[in-house]
Amino acid sequence: MPFPIVRKNGIPLYIQVKEAVLAEIKTGVWKTGDKLPTERELSEKLKVSRNTVSQAYQELEAEGVLSSVQGRGTFVCDRDDAVRIENRKELLLKIIDVAMEEGLQLGFTLEEFAEFATERARQKLEILSKVRVVFIECNREQVDYFSKKLQFDSGVSIAPLVLEDLSKDTDRYLPDVVASDLVITTFFHYDEVKELLGSRKNVLAISLDPQLETIVRIARIPMGRKIGLVSKSENFAGKVLLALKNAGLDGVDIRVFTQKMEMDIADIVHSLDVIICSPGRRREVEQHMTRRQEIIEFVYKPDVASINLLRAALIDLRRQ
Repeated sequence: MPFPIVRKNGIPLYIQVKEAVLAEIKTGVWKTGDKLPTERELSEKLKVSRNTVSQAYQELEAEGVLSSVQGRGTFVCDRDDAVRIENRKELLLKIIDVAMEEGLQLGFTLEEFAEFATERARQKLEILSKVRVVFIECNREQVDYFSKKLQFDSGVSIAPLVLEDLSKDTDRYLPDVVASDLVITTFFHYDEVKELLGSRKNVLAISLDPQLETIVRIARIPMGRKIGLVSKSENFAGKVLLALKNAGLDGVDIRVFTQKMEMDIADIVHSLDVIICSPGRRREVEQHMTRRQEIIEFVYKPDVASINLLRAALIDLRRQ
C-alpha cells in the first residue's frame, strides 16, 4: 500500500494522508466494512507523526467516509447517503431495544415505555427551545458566522458577542451573558473569557479548525499568482496567516487588506489573481470581480469532538 507522501510540495502531510486514504477507497483497495490500519501502524508505515494520521482520520470520519468503533478500530463506511442513514437508524434501534429490555426488567410494559419515551423527548425539545447560548469570539466576522452555523434544529438561540465589546463594556454585556444558559468560546480565548466572567458562569470551549478544502485550494495555487487576503479585521487576517503557517504554507506570498486600510475595494480586487476572503466580505469582493479570478472563502468549522460535546452539553442543560 504505497502512499505518495511528499514532504516539500507545500501540501500539509495530513491532507496528503487523507487524500491517499480516499484514493485507496475509490480504487477499491479498501472496501465498505474494511478495517483500516491503526493510527500507530499507519504513522509508522508512512514515517509521519501519529497526530498527522489522527487528523486525517478525524476529517474523514467527520465527512462520513470512515467510522470508528471504540475498542474495535476504524472502518470504511458506505458512501451512499441512504445506506449510511439506514446504518445509523439500525444503531439507534439497537439502543432503543436495549432500553426497552431494561424497562421490561423494571416491570414496565411496552406501552408504558413508548409513553415515557415520547413524553421525555417532548420535555427535552421544550427545554432546548428555551435555551439561550452566548458565543464569544474575538472578531465580528467569525462570531456572526458561527452563531448562524451552530444553530440546531431544536430552536436553540445562539447570540453572538465580540470579546472586545465584553471586555470594554462589561457592565453593559455581562448581565445578558450571566443570564444565558451556556457560554461558548474557542480554546484560544477560553482563559480570557473565564477571567472576565469569573465564577459567575461556566464556559464551554470548542475547537475551530480551517476547512480542509480551503487549505488544499490555497496549497494548489500556481506559483507567480498575485494573492491577497481580504477581511474586515486584522485579527481575522492574523488567524488565517497563522493557520496557513501551521499547515506548512507560511512560504506563500499573501498581501493582507482590511477595512482599516484607505484603499478602494475595487482597486484591491482588480490587482489580484487570487482573492482569499473572510465569509463577511465574499459578497463585496464578488461584486468587484471583472475578470476571471479565483476566490477562496476562508472558512473555519468546529471539529467533530466539539460539536458532539456541545450537543451533549445542551441536552444536559436544565436536567430535571
